Amino acid sequence: MIRVVLPFHLRTLARVDGEVQLEVGSPITLGSVLDALEARYPVLRGTIRDHVTLRRRPFIRFFACEEDLSHDPPDATLPDVVTTGTEPFLIVGAMAGG
Repeated sequence: MIRVVLPFHLRTLARVDGEVQLEVGSPITLGSVLDALEARYPVLRGTIRDHVTLRRRPFIRFFACEEDLSHDPPDATLPDVVTTGTEPFLIVGAMAGG
């Protein structure tokens, strides 16, 4: 079971409270977690990744084990502590401005 923490605006859109738990088949990669998340919550399609290119949207970041995984390729495997459910996979809405 993979634990995913969504930012407030995506939790509101998906109508969930707290973190989400997902069943993801092996290998557990960044892309497979996002695929499972969008399959379970279709309303999130296009909010985290572009519909066509599946590239991460600007101002969305991915973290696990205090590491920024935002620029990792979709087939990058997630750390073992994330795949075992010990640590969550974080999707964060980044901020910009001055």
